[in-house]
Amino acid sequence: MTRDEARALDREDPLRELRARFDLPDGLIYLDGNSLGALPRAAVARQQEVVTREWGTSLIRSWNDHGWIDAPARVGAKIAPLIGAGPHEVIVTDSTSVNLFKLLAAAARLSDRRVILTESGNFHTDLHIAAGVAELMGFELRVVARDAVEVAIGPDVALLLLTHVHYKSGARWDMAALTARATAAGVRTVWDLSHSAGAVPLDLNGAGAELAVGCGYKYLNGGPGAPAFLYVAEHLQESLANPLSGWMGHAEPFAFTDDYRPAPGIARFLTGTPTILGLAALESGVESFAGVSMEALWAKSVALVDLFARLAAERCPELACVTPMDPEARGSHISFAHPHAFEICQALIADGVIGDFRAPDIVRFGITPLYVGHEDVWRAVDILADILATGRWRDPRFAVRGKVT
Repeated sequence: MTRDEARALDREDPLRELRARFDLPDGLIYLDGNSLGALPRAAVARQQEVVTREWGTSLIRSWNDHGWIDAPARVGAKIAPLIGAGPHEVIVTDSTSVNLFKLLAAAARLSDRRVILTESGNFHTDLHIAAGVAELMGFELRVVARDAVEVAIGPDVALLLLTHVHYKSGARWDMAALTARATAAGVRTVWDLSHSAGAVPLDLNGAGAELAVGCGYKYLNGGPGAPAFLYVAEHLQESLANPLSGWMGHAEPFAFTDDYRPAPGIARFLTGTPTILGLAALESGVESFAGVSMEALWAKSVALVDLFARLAAERCPELACVTPMDPEARGSHISFAHPHAFEICQALIADGVIGDFRAPDIVRFGITPLYVGHEDVWRAVDILADILATGRWRDPRFAVRGKVT
């Protein structure tokens, strides 16, 4: 494919106007939306309004007058259609890690089994949180290879913790099939949707999924450190007790009673005071999906990832693609292994192509169909091929690592 052919595909793209919803620097090819989504233009004005008018003028009255107190449920209801959930099954609160702790601990209380099962190489915060819950509650954390997970679902397993789309390889679990397998064995599954929500079509209700968490600052474009979301199937909500029983999850938080009575429904999974600036930014990010279906975004993602893979195979043979080529078995990023992946990534960034590095040897490119186009992919691979051919990545400055890689 030539660059002109890629441009022609962009002109024909029915989603091309969505890019205008984001404030991206001219000339920059941003392929890291799977780590931090781009800035929605609407978020700038919304933040200004919240800071100057709501906080600055209305002050504490804004909890009622501007709906601050309802923001976790309101934004959760807007996320729900993107993940195939009901509006009363999703709430925005805390971080992914904290929400994962809540759900693992809450669900563990419902079982007389004592094993939490997960896969090796899962995102490390998931493993760390699961280990903490296991130690706290006297459970065993059983970590097995990815291809051994299904076999390991046995009669002593209480919970199965999996990330739907693997953060490094992009490999995707068959949620419906695995949830059904676990349910049949009496095992509850907790899904981490951090690399799925806003990227691939999800149907939590249709898949029979009961518990899930997800990130607000990746494909949902909620900004750095955006609050996360938590999903609990409606039929299970009243059976679960939030282990972090803070005042916002109380049935009457402003009654100021000493005893704790959980709020009905999903609201019981609130803990502390909502982060209003973060919620406002996330709401703008979620509203960036207005008027477009996840199916349309996914079709574009498939085309762009396939194009990236094809061009890289032709022009960058020294890179080993570790992402499945079957669209039904992957998410919306593509990853390559190379012994000097870090240096290559830094050289790309210096040339205006922002991807990211994942230790020890992966360079990763997020394909966000809301703002990434065919020409972006073509140019990224063209620059990548030139960096490899010329060996520019060998410049010592590209080997210097910061605190964030």
